[in-house]
Amino acid sequence: MAARPYSTAASGRFDNTTVIGVLEYEGANITSSLKVLPVPPLPRINATSYVANWTNGLRSLASSRFPANVPQTIDRRFFFTVGLGTTPCPKNQTCQGPTNTTKFAAGINNISFVMPTTALLQAQYFQRLNRLYTTDFPTTPLNKFNYTGTPPNNTMVTTGTKLVVLPFNTTVELVMQGTSILGAENHPLHIHGVNFFVVGQGTGNFNSTTDPSNFNLVDPVERNTVGVPSGGWVAIRFRFDNPGVWFMHCHIETHITWGLRMAWVVKDGKMSNQKLPPPPADLPKC
Repeated sequence: MAARPYSTAASGRFDNTTVIGVLEYEGANITSSLKVLPVPPLPRINATSYVANWTNGLRSLASSRFPANVPQTIDRRFFFTVGLGTTPCPKNQTCQGPTNTTKFAAGINNISFVMPTTALLQAQYFQRLNRLYTTDFPTTPLNKFNYTGTPPNNTMVTTGTKLVVLPFNTTVELVMQGTSILGAENHPLHIHGVNFFVVGQGTGNFNSTTDPSNFNLVDPVERNTVGVPSGGWVAIRFRFDNPGVWFMHCHIETHITWGLRMAWVVKDGKMSNQKLPPPPADLPKC
């Protein structure tokens, strides 16, 4: 098996060599010594179309005996734009943004997440919420534009600690749309606390009228991280049956520091095993 990284940006800033591994099945009858095989031709490091076609072919191991537990009915639908932006450069600082007066930022639905000074999970358990965050994270972009076309003139993001609050056992459909602001780029998005099913993806802007008819609700692949395609979109479905506060963020570390993250609050259920447990008595304090 041979593999190499996939990246739509910064292709020369990390080790992009090829890795090779050997998969040996237990109980196989190995009659000849292992031979070093030539490395097969691999796609370019930024081969977006190749990656999209390959990932579209992934399927779960679902069967009639063990069907994929894809939510068929949805309680809440969300449409999130994912991408870069700018924010004003602080006074008396030199920033490396697109202009001398701005610095790079990132956000979801144009909101760059600000980390609070107190742990959100701790605040959720002790119901000390009002001072830390608001619950008005938008379900759709506040400012609509051609997400994969010519970017808007104003690339400024807003900042805040805004969260989505959901009842226990809520089924969610989330479409994440990549943007072309400061360049289209693949963003690997990870959600803590839940696995999800990748039911669809495509290029360009998501069409809420025609694209859902092509969703795979039978045997989609189950993940906890998915790449929002460069110049495209991805749709996922999942059930939030895990009470707590769960971060969703880009796995590119620079983008995390720029604010490409948000959090979901899942309320307690009615049963005793559906409630957020208290922090342990020996939990170290910061």
